[in-house]
Amino acid sequence: MSNRYSALSALLILILALMLPTLAAANEADNKTHEKQPLSLITASPDDGFALAVTLARRSVTTMQKNKDILHSERPEYAESADGLIAASHVIAVWFDTIARANDYWRE
Repeated sequence: MSNRYSALSALLILILALMLPTLAAANEADNKTHEKQPLSLITASPDDGFALAVTLARRSVTTMQKNKDILHSERPEYAESADGLIAASHVIAVWFDTIARANDYWRE
């Protein structure tokens, strides 16, 4: 069981690492927005909901592991882990399900 959680954590770290260059500017703007507004699961579309699910999965990893050296040190181990990718996909799917329910599945 601990191997599953280890693989999940590693995969979430990998996702974060791969997305960092693209999301750095968006994250700064996002942080400014969250300073003014409370966190909300309400999104305009399923695509926005999925993007929020990925963001929440990434943030959970960086919230738990503040030390960037440790965060990045295990990349070689999890970079090619199929189990880790599947586990991270599951976490994102659970977040997406939660967001979809909060948005009444985007139906009016």
